[in-house]
Order: sequence, then C-alpha cells, then structure tokens
Amino acid sequence: MRAGDAVLTLGGEGSTHVLATAAHARRLGAGTIAVRWPHELTPVARAVARRAERLCERIVRAHTPVDAILRVALVRWSADRARRAGTGRVTHYVPLGGSTPLGVLGHVNAALEVAAQVVAGALPSPARVVLPLGTAGTAAGLALGFAIAGLETAVVGARVGPWIAVSRRRTLRLAAATARFVERESGERLPRVAPDRLAVVHDVYGGAYGRPLAAGEDAAALLHERAGLTLDSTYSAKAAAAALALARSAPGPTLFWLTFDGRGLG
Repeated sequence: MRAGDAVLTLGGEGSTHVLATAAHARRLGAGTIAVRWPHELTPVARAVARRAERLCERIVRAHTPVDAILRVALVRWSADRARRAGTGRVTHYVPLGGSTPLGVLGHVNAALEVAAQVVAGALPSPARVVLPLGTAGTAAGLALGFAIAGLETAVVGARVGPWIAVSRRRTLRLAAATARFVERESGERLPRVAPDRLAVVHDVYGGAYGRPLAAGEDAAALLHERAGLTLDSTYSAKAAAAALALARSAPGPTLFWLTFDGRGLG
C-alpha cells in the first residue's frame, strides 16, 4: 500500500474493525471508504461509530448486511474501472472483520504466546479459551495456534451474530485456509484443527446483533469491579458471560480472551 491509495471495507455502524482499518490506513497515508449498515448501538458502539466517521474519508450507508455486500461490489467495480481508465487510484479491499488467512496470522501468534507462557510456568494450560465469535478470525487463529503448539486447549466461541453468518463450520474452514496459506509461504506442513477442539455457545446471542444481554451486563459489571476492565455489550460482555458459566460448571482452567477494551472510548 502507498500513500494516496484507498482502503475499502465494510461493517456495522459500531464496527471496531472499520475503526481500526481507518486508523491504520490513515497512518499509512491512505483514505478509507467504509460501507456500514445500522444495528442496535450501545454507548460504546456509538463512540466507535463517531470516531470511525472522523477517520474515514467516505461512509457509504447500506440498509442491511446483504445490501452492504452489494454496495461494496459496486464501489470495487467503479474503482477498478476508474483505475483502468487512468483516472482513479489503487483501492485495496479488506473483507468483513479482516478475517482472511493473512489477517488470522496475528491470532495464531497470540496462541503461540500463550503456549510459551504455559511452558514458562506463567500460567496453567487452559482447558478452554472463551471469546466472542463473529467473523471467526480470532477463533480460527487461536485454534490453529494451539494445534501448532500441541496444546489440548479448546476454543469456545460465544456467538454474537445471526447463526447463518456465524458458525463452527465457517471457523474450521478459515483455520484450514490459514494453515494452507502458511504452508504455501513456508513449505512447512501444519496440523489441522481437530473439530472437537472448537465449540460454539449459542445462548448468549441476545436475539439481534448489538443487542445487550442481561447476563453479559452482569458479567461486565463483575469484571469491571474486580479487574477494572470495560467490556462492550456487543462482543466481550457476552463472551464473559459464557466464560463465567463454563468456569463454574466445567473442569480445568477457563481463560477469557478479551478482544476489545473500551477504556479509550470513555
């Protein structure tokens, strides 16, 4: 990517992915075109949306996720046509959530860091890691990283979106695609994620994307009181509720994976 290029991505109005994309694109001198659709917004999500609007070069408003996909296709077509005509700039597309094999690699590395901490005696080997499950990039990367490290740690995704878009099968496919990507680049054969090492918790969804869950709000209040953490209602609070329930009912250490900290948006 070069200064003056554009980055095209999509997400809900309160998408932290859109915010992160816009922030890093601006750091590299690129403008961000974000296609966004409305959903229920918590105060943290509104803060994310406002900050993203300040950083994005252009916001394209869609009605639904399906409409957003169509609008992304139109923007990509228009950008490619202008570039071929010599009147446009290079436009880089970043898929929803950044959940591509390349984007997943950071989470693979994070799992390897956990494994190194286990070997060093800094923490016990987790029986499970619990995290929000949306576009599946984090879960796929952690599951693959644990497989590479030889840990028996299970990855438990707390579903935060509609089941048609958030699934165990999609997560396993993304983990396998990431393994193939690494193999092509490195020539090293990687283990695959065993299906029984990945589970999805469905009862913390809340009925709509972005809708707070009472158990999630209780879990968020507890972690704020005990650890000073600020969780968002859309993702991390729901995963925290699932993590607390598993910690109370399932054997072995449960590790809650905090994917978003809202302290900087207060």
